[in-house]
Amino acid sequence: MAGHSKWSNIKHKKERSDAQKGKLFTKLGRELAVAVKQGGSDPSTNSRLRDAIAKARSFNMPNDTITRSIKRAAGELENVNYEEITYEGYGPGGVAVIVEAVTDNRNRTASEMRYIFDRAGGSLGESGCVAWMFDRKGLLVVEKDIPLTEDDLMMEALEAGAEDIETLDDVYEIYTDPASFSSVREALEAKGLKFVSAGIEMIPQNTVTLDQETAGKLEAMVEKLDDHDDVQNVYHNWDMPEE
Repeated sequence: MAGHSKWSNIKHKKERSDAQKGKLFTKLGRELAVAVKQGGSDPSTNSRLRDAIAKARSFNMPNDTITRSIKRAAGELENVNYEEITYEGYGPGGVAVIVEAVTDNRNRTASEMRYIFDRAGGSLGESGCVAWMFDRKGLLVVEKDIPLTEDDLMMEALEAGAEDIETLDDVYEIYTDPASFSSVREALEAKGLKFVSAGIEMIPQNTVTLDQETAGKLEAMVEKLDDHDDVQNVYHNWDMPEE
């Protein structure tokens, strides 16, 4: 996970800004819809839906908006059939990029993803072409202004089943195996912890540095992907500078 934390911290700050603009709520709504499609609309029996609800609440998504998204996905309101698709490829400088999307039109989204990659000087690849460079992990982000010391938080997290905890400037990052993510999140919530963000992410095993010109091209590409309505998550192995 070396090199991930700095990029992750920037990403979480950006997510908070997006949430204030309301753009993230649309993406969270789609995540709720996919969770309902896969496991039903009852969060007591659908752990993925519980996780999606917890994530939505961490970004202050209103409860009535969450409920409306669940009802829509369950067919009680207008029904839109979303599906999950993952795209892999390379950005400028050969940086590995993974894009997780939720779409109601597979062909449209694939065409638009290819266009964004090509325009940036990258290339969209086959499934699996870069995924091997990443580890799939549960990631819980907690702000430091909690009534627990770092040692106490580590003890609580490890007892709950977490694999590791990292300390950043203003947050703690708690890593889990994807299979135990829900149980760890619920155990820590029961202890009164609230999360800046919580979800399953693709963590780069190693990162690469870029010169200023190439970095600018990659950053523009990542921003275009992030801004696309169908895109839920963008992961890469660029060692993104703070500035």
